[in-house]
Amino acid sequence: MNLFSYDISEKFTKSVAYFSMEFAIDQSLKIYSGGLGFLAGSHMRSVYDLKQNVIGVGLLWSFGYYDQSRNEDRTLKPHYTRKVYYFLEELDIKVTVKINNVNVVVKGFLIRSDIFGTAPMILLSTDTDENDYLSRTITHKLYDSNERTRVAQEIVLGIGGAKMLQAINHKIDIYHMNEGHALPLVYELYDRFKDMNEVKKHVVFTTHTPEAAGNEIHNINFLHEMGFFGSLDLTQARAISGYENSDNFSLTVGALRSAKIANAVSKIHGMIANEMWAGVEGRCEIISITNAQNKKYWTDKTLIRALDEHEDYELLSRKKHLKKILFHVVANQTGKMFDPEVLTIVWARRFAEYKRPGLLKYDYDRFVKLITDTQKPVQVIWAGKPYPADYGAIEMFNELIQLSHRFKNIAVLIGYELTLSKLLKQGSDVWLNTPRITREASGTSGMTASMNGSIHFSIDDGWNPEFAKNGKNAFTIPPLDYRLPTAEQDRIDNKNMMDILENTIIPTYYDKPKEWVAIMKSAMNDVEVEFDSGRLAMEYYERMFNR
Repeated sequence: MNLFSYDISEKFTKSVAYFSMEFAIDQSLKIYSGGLGFLAGSHMRSVYDLKQNVIGVGLLWSFGYYDQSRNEDRTLKPHYTRKVYYFLEELDIKVTVKINNVNVVVKGFLIRSDIFGTAPMILLSTDTDENDYLSRTITHKLYDSNERTRVAQEIVLGIGGAKMLQAINHKIDIYHMNEGHALPLVYELYDRFKDMNEVKKHVVFTTHTPEAAGNEIHNINFLHEMGFFGSLDLTQARAISGYENSDNFSLTVGALRSAKIANAVSKIHGMIANEMWAGVEGRCEIISITNAQNKKYWTDKTLIRALDEHEDYELLSRKKHLKKILFHVVANQTGKMFDPEVLTIVWARRFAEYKRPGLLKYDYDRFVKLITDTQKPVQVIWAGKPYPADYGAIEMFNELIQLSHRFKNIAVLIGYELTLSKLLKQGSDVWLNTPRITREASGTSGMTASMNGSIHFSIDDGWNPEFAKNGKNAFTIPPLDYRLPTAEQDRIDNKNMMDILENTIIPTYYDKPKEWVAIMKSAMNDVEVEFDSGRLAMEYYERMFNR
């Protein structure tokens, strides 16, 4: 079966299957939640641009992640709507995986590469008439909060994906696990090769986060009961995964022991990951390949043309126009009229406690003074999706909504998906990033903001140290000792952040417009090559796939 609508480049002939729980490739295809999907989507777009021999393998989520709506009091309301996609091509081949001793039918859908300008992609679904209701729900919701359902999803992705590729006679040289969710594919491959050393020649792994939520741990007996290890008995599974003496099975450790090489997603994350997993016997080498985003997809073309033609007036004019477009959304959602002449700060990404969405208001009196200044005013927009079962994150989101009711220049937007994300990056002046230091493996939203002349204002973590020249192309909150108590970290980071805002960012924007434009242009130029996903897609071939 020919999956490609393009001729594969001679430089990238090795056949790769890229397994990911989520892909953000287009607003119309809601099979993503956040940063992992955004990264995978940009990677798939650059595969198409470079004509690489890569196919994406994911799951077709019947209800997506969730739709962000509001309750009557305007607080967050997660909503689930069944999605229908007429642009998918249903394959006439189905495979079966055994989950909890039940044979579950998995069907596949093809996204041809010319639909969205991506690698060809196969999306798997159990939501088919051959299955009982419980089996159909496996692929209903991305990151289902039920542990059994989550593990079942991983079995479908890993074993179902490997079987589907075999069933359509698509030969794969390298299986790339984007996070540990697809780990069951390793045990399917072991069933074929009967030799773990042979399996390792065909597997690479990307670890994306030091956070516990991204490094799942389950009881190994439970995993075996669910069918995580395919046809292997528990003794075999323990032996090849190195878990003879422990029942607490880490998907990340399992992946590190099953791959020929792994990568972290920034230079800092590479150091942290090697420290985190230093005690893991039999693990592969962990190198650093910094994340990136697809410039062609994310940037406003008129803005880029103004940059290339050195037309500063046109650059500023276009930025104000993009702000107006964003502010139509603000008005539509909140009834507030924002001013394109006013400095606009955006905090937008997945809502999680360690990302500290509320750090800006930590010193509330100082925040109120900032937000009520009429001489040099600011406008602040928050947006993002909390995990629907993370009630602490939802509470943070709702607190900001309540705060926004008191000020006409604060907005909290819902519907943080690809389209809104692009509008926010193109229509903001400052892109604020406030994770606790060492907790942000990479972070990619600031890359696409910088591509659109929104200046990255960030904790010095993730990708930021590789890019930022403080005061030249970005503004950086000074690093502190990550071993300090979190309350002390919050206090210090807030003080430093507010000092920079009040003493540098705001005065530069209003009093030194030429300097502000120079910073915008430097950001756009400096981010262009190293943080475009074309570099990432080539580096994966050079340092991972062809190794």
